Amino acid sequence: MPEATDRARDTVANLVERFRSHFESYRSSGYRETEVRVEYIDPFFEALGWDVHNKLGYAEPYKDVVHEESLRSAAGIEAPDYTFRIGGTRKFFVEAKKPAVNVKADAGPAYQLRRYAWSGKLPLSILTDFEELAVYDCTRRPASTDAAGIGRTHYLTCDQYPERWPDIWSLFAKDSVLRGSLDSYVRGSKRGTNPVDREILKEIEAWREELARNLALRNPQLSVDELNLAVQLTIDRILFLRVAEDRGSEEYGRLQALLNGANVYPRLAELYRLADQKYNAGLFNLKADRLTPTLTLDDKVLKDIINGLYYPQSPYEFTMIAGDILGQVYEQFLGKVIRLTAGHRAVVEEKPEVKKAGGVYYTPTYIVDYIVEHTVGELIKGQTPEQISKLRVLDPACGSGSFLLGAYQHLLDYHLDWYTRHDPEQWAAAKKPPLRRVSQDEWRLTTAEKKRILLNNIYGVDIDRQAVEVTKLNLLLKVLEGENDETLGQQLRLWQERALPDLGKNVKCGNSLIGPEQLPRRLFDDEESRRVNAFDWNREFAEIMKAGGFDAVIGNPPYIRIQTMKEWAPLEVELYKQHYVAASQGNYDIYVVFVEKGLSLLNPHGRLGFILPSKFFATDYGEKLRGLIANRRALVEVVDFGAGQVFENALTYTCLLFLSAEQSQEVRYSRPVRPLDVLQNDVPSRVLERDSLTHEPWIFASDASNTLAARLLEWSIALLQLPCDISRGSSSGADDVFILTSTESNVSGGAVPAEIEPELLRVPLHATDFGRYRCIPSQTKWIVFPYVATGQGYGLLGEQDLRQGFPLAYSYLAGRRNRLLERAQYRAWYGYSAPRNLAVHESAQILVPLLANKGSFCRAPLPGSAYCLMASGGFSIRLDTKSPLSPDYVLGLLNSRLLFWRLRSISNVFQGGWVTCTKQYVGTLPIRTIDFSDPADAARHARMVELVTRMLELHQRLAAARTEADRELYSRQVAATDKEIDALVYELYGLTQEEIKIVDGED
Repeated sequence: MPEATDRARDTVANLVERFRSHFESYRSSGYRETEVRVEYIDPFFEALGWDVHNKLGYAEPYKDVVHEESLRSAAGIEAPDYTFRIGGTRKFFVEAKKPAVNVKADAGPAYQLRRYAWSGKLPLSILTDFEELAVYDCTRRPASTDAAGIGRTHYLTCDQYPERWPDIWSLFAKDSVLRGSLDSYVRGSKRGTNPVDREILKEIEAWREELARNLALRNPQLSVDELNLAVQLTIDRILFLRVAEDRGSEEYGRLQALLNGANVYPRLAELYRLADQKYNAGLFNLKADRLTPTLTLDDKVLKDIINGLYYPQSPYEFTMIAGDILGQVYEQFLGKVIRLTAGHRAVVEEKPEVKKAGGVYYTPTYIVDYIVEHTVGELIKGQTPEQISKLRVLDPACGSGSFLLGAYQHLLDYHLDWYTRHDPEQWAAAKKPPLRRVSQDEWRLTTAEKKRILLNNIYGVDIDRQAVEVTKLNLLLKVLEGENDETLGQQLRLWQERALPDLGKNVKCGNSLIGPEQLPRRLFDDEESRRVNAFDWNREFAEIMKAGGFDAVIGNPPYIRIQTMKEWAPLEVELYKQHYVAASQGNYDIYVVFVEKGLSLLNPHGRLGFILPSKFFATDYGEKLRGLIANRRALVEVVDFGAGQVFENALTYTCLLFLSAEQSQEVRYSRPVRPLDVLQNDVPSRVLERDSLTHEPWIFASDASNTLAARLLEWSIALLQLPCDISRGSSSGADDVFILTSTESNVSGGAVPAEIEPELLRVPLHATDFGRYRCIPSQTKWIVFPYVATGQGYGLLGEQDLRQGFPLAYSYLAGRRNRLLERAQYRAWYGYSAPRNLAVHESAQILVPLLANKGSFCRAPLPGSAYCLMASGGFSIRLDTKSPLSPDYVLGLLNSRLLFWRLRSISNVFQGGWVTCTKQYVGTLPIRTIDFSDPADAARHARMVELVTRMLELHQRLAAARTEADRELYSRQVAATDKEIDALVYELYGLTQEEIKIVDGED
């Protein structure tokens, strides 16, 4: 055990000894909680490395430990006794009790602690009176009826502290928490958990269902847009008022009082009017809102919602629910929309773009913080509040506002730190002070200062009106943090200012990518106009755009492929192609357009920071964006997460991209082992050669790797230049019809027996049918192949020829004609949707998988073998007959460690080390040419052919082996032959021992 841990254990052992020597007096009712905290609990956590009393003098936002965070509940003001933080982020709570309390058996303190921590989304927290220490798993929803043992993971008496010190240290020492001990616990305990964000989401989704149904029933005049708006405003208003109660800016129980009596909705509207007088937030402005005051809403619906927000029905402590948690809830909530049926019934369904994407993915807080720190943080470094007042921060696709909340919090922390380091007493005594004293050692920003910062610095746009309202709500709740009725009332008394700002001029609804000047000159119907929602930047943010643009553009732009977007927004897809360079090539993804637009919105010194897919580094559709960034020398930093996953429950390969309106002086690149490593701020990075990044695929390799890659080209040419053809397999568009399963007795399509002429049947080749040096086509699968060889390759049989020449096949396909007509594309109803390069596959020599985690190329079946390569199988390679290189020689190179190393460096890398093997990557692999006039070179070629021939035979024997002994024998021979091939490849390309180490991953 390290020396520091030993010393800490000794310190705690002394505390235990002292406690035991005075045990009876400590157990008396006269010994107070404050005393046990000061004498025992504080030094216990100091031994764990925490700066309990801020002896290092950190500014308020960055203190290790916050004592008694104020919290209002039905019982009055309560508080977690200690909040332990890293970099200002809560990690766990400690609830202290005096020794007279029975920590092991008393259910009340356990429920109190679990409620705090569950609402704060903290995985573990501690209940202790020093005599006893209980650790609770706080990932499960607490109930007031829970026994004290529910959720408890550890229980220790003080006598056990010294011997169990390694366990305590490994979880709760500051150093352990810094290294992710609590995050590891979260990852290991997800089964059976019901985190607070998921529970709130379930509740407000249920509210939406009930409100939508009742409002649609009682108000038949409502349009679908009006219904969506009315439901959203009702939820936002109720949630705001309930959170304000817990935070002390509203009288606790005011909403709850509506449960007594009838006419709940009119009485609720009266609370809205009072809130508008107090807050001026726009949210409660019933004069501007001509819709919701006129509606009818049943009492039962509202009473059920309100009743569920209070103890004992509700375990929520809204003061503990941070803005990023509500943001995550609302991000998911916004993924659905209310639709009205023909009978004016309300139904809730996923938005089309969300359905296609497989859900909504919320950006984790640590990613938001990193992007904010490297954009806003860089821009304000060393600045005064007056200088920062001119800063303009934008999220052009703000969603629920997570990035704007992150930027706003960063600015609040910076201002508080600046004021407290520059004569805080003087600032607090100013005519309109930005600072107020809370206690002897604690300062906070005044409400007026928080309003000023928000209105000056934070701006957002979203195409979804509901998202705009949610962003405003979340920002307003952030202003309310730390405020109470007294501080808000003081502002009204002293400066005749209402508590909150109206954000209508800061956060706006519109299409960030399409302006009115880009629309075609024709009249749009209302539905199309609302969907496109053109946005005029020069009009909506006139002063900012006149001054040159925004200082920082941040966010997580949408990821939507245009093939998907065409289904519901075909006009927008064409407009993006016409007006954006980044969208002018290939089947682009909309995030590339947001990058181009974001750059154009920056002022001459501005910075952009996005999280987005890394696919544009290498894809064809990313070429224009790469060129745009390179030509402007805008690239500042790339954090490449590789196959590491940032978003929960989503397989998306992402990076952080930082651009500058000014020409960057250097480009930094880092690749964290895990995305969470960015929290440590010490991920190794390196400076890239700026001129190496052009419109060509971006390859972020080390200098040594780049040198090796360049050397591979010295005696080589690209595979496609041999020459050869690389062709994608075919897509039927209806495999359930075209692909049949055979048994000894019949051939069937699905579960229906089918008789098909053998001449029109081929064996389909999928990815599972071949691999490294092996091709084992299915023995039970057949595909209907309505094509015939012609002088120019293969052509589709005419319908009459099919009917007359192959009546069984025609009858089978005709019986499924309706299913075939459902396909998105086809030339004839009975043909494939994409019959690609059938003649090329017929004479190809090598098969290429779509994805591989090692060299997985194989020889194709011999010509005339009657197979059909499917799109899911991958590609085929047909070498030109004039090429002097043997296909087996090329196959050996492609399957070598060296060429897979090269493929991995230029392709998209996925989880598990899998890479894309498409034509654009495989076609560029360097194939070592042979000088056949040189006997030594010719001998190398012959040796490779010999080794590959042996390898192909060995794989056939391995596949046919019937005993474990034979399988082991052939496997060993395969491994030995693989080594010989790799050694020969290294010789062919002239690699040094140091270069071989790079390929083998030993550098």
